Amino acid sequence: MSCVNLAAWTQTCSIFNQASSRRSNKTQPFRTLTTLPVSLASQRPRRPVSISAVQTLEENPAPSPTFDFKSYMIQKASTVNQALDAAVSLKDPVKIHESMRYSLLAGGKRVRPVLCLAACDLVGGHESMAMPAACSIEMIHTMSLIHDDLPCMDNDPLRRGKPTNHTIYGEDVAVLAGDALLAYAFEHIAVCTKGVSPARIVRAIAELAKYIGADGLVAGQVIDINSEGQKDLGIEHLEFIHEHKTAALLEAAVVLGAILGGGTDNEVEKLRTFARCIGLLFQVVDDILDLTKSSKELGKTAGKDLVADKLTYPKLLGIEESKKLADKLNKDAQQQLSEFDQEKAVPLIALANYIAYRQN
Repeated sequence: MSCVNLAAWTQTCSIFNQASSRRSNKTQPFRTLTTLPVSLASQRPRRPVSISAVQTLEENPAPSPTFDFKSYMIQKASTVNQALDAAVSLKDPVKIHESMRYSLLAGGKRVRPVLCLAACDLVGGHESMAMPAACSIEMIHTMSLIHDDLPCMDNDPLRRGKPTNHTIYGEDVAVLAGDALLAYAFEHIAVCTKGVSPARIVRAIAELAKYIGADGLVAGQVIDINSEGQKDLGIEHLEFIHEHKTAALLEAAVVLGAILGGGTDNEVEKLRTFARCIGLLFQVVDDILDLTKSSKELGKTAGKDLVADKLTYPKLLGIEESKKLADKLNKDAQQQLSEFDQEKAVPLIALANYIAYRQN
């Protein structure tokens, strides 16, 4: 079954900056999340976000006639959905597995697992090598949504157009369903990954743990909670939140795909930077949509960031400057792909454009 909502997808598979397909032979020491700089600004001199023009859909080059992004996403999402359905079966205790499957199979665009598969393919790997990791990342993403929606967190009744997990199964079961998905995600990678060396599997598991722990996703969530209602917080503070909270799983997806697909250290690091940019891009767009779209259009409660007085990009920069920042992040992300085989890079370029121009 296909759970991809791509009705708003328009001209997002255009190809920017057709660069040479040569690969760099230089390698960089492998770095985990904690050794990366908190702000993208520390990786290169910050340019004022206002200098970038907003790139409208109409200004994009014509879509590539040889790549159908919508079909690609539907096909990949369908494959991921089948793998998820098989991975988390309905068995005793029935209630907890029902709860896990309710949220895991509730829909969604499957952007994270598709990123994982696309990164694996880009570095020369086969889809089967990264599929367990792709499913595991989606399990962790689902866990984070279940927990985010709880009354003690965002207290949200709606997710993906359906009642949230705790609304159906109760808070106690919802917490446990999230816990079970988190634990099983690591088991699934360790047990089900085939055709990959043990060293790379261990490396991938260590990366994933770092991305979602107290130095990653959890750190971003805690700082986000503590920032509600606070004044005089700057862009670096907001970047820290979303590099860890939102970008973490997008980064993990791309990095794990590159590692399991056999990528070099240099390739892994370029893709890590690509993913860092699109992770922040995802959040900038999400913040804009939260203010400009309805709950029906989003499939979740709209305007809740404003009600909670959360720190967001439009709150700090305004909507127009936020759009300019989104454009800059998209261009910076795609620049990281310039040294890869451009034919194989097409799905990642299209995914970056989709994240930039999505409507929900």
